[in-house]
Amino acid sequence: MNLHAIANKLNALSAEQALSMQFDCYPIAGDVEVLQVNILGREELPIFLSVTDNQILCITYLWGKDEVIADKQFEMMSAMLELNIPMPLSAFASIDNKYVLYGALSTQADIQQIAQELTVLSDNCLEVIDEMADYLI
Repeated sequence: MNLHAIANKLNALSAEQALSMQFDCYPIAGDVEVLQVNILGREELPIFLSVTDNQILCITYLWGKDEVIADKQFEMMSAMLELNIPMPLSAFASIDNKYVLYGALSTQADIQQIAQELTVLSDNCLEVIDEMADYLI
């Protein structure tokens, strides 16, 4: 499934099925095709979706490394590792100087599975921000 098809299906899914989450998707031009997925009411935490030969990858940027209280960085990273297992469908990583939360799906995933991943990832972001607030400037 290509990004434009995913965008069209997510936008249509929201309109057709009165989901608890409504998606607003925009393809982003560049060297790598990326879809920006905004969940209405949570636009400050967009999810960036890309499709490779092996997976559908969904990433949300949480905060920059410069936003972490310097003497609490190790404690925060330890807390992140502990949260990785109980947090459904998501895991922590860092990209450049940013901490991210991500989830991956099979390229065979249907639109309902993609919508579920996006919803859970967005919910997890809100929980993570609350849990990690003591480590941030």
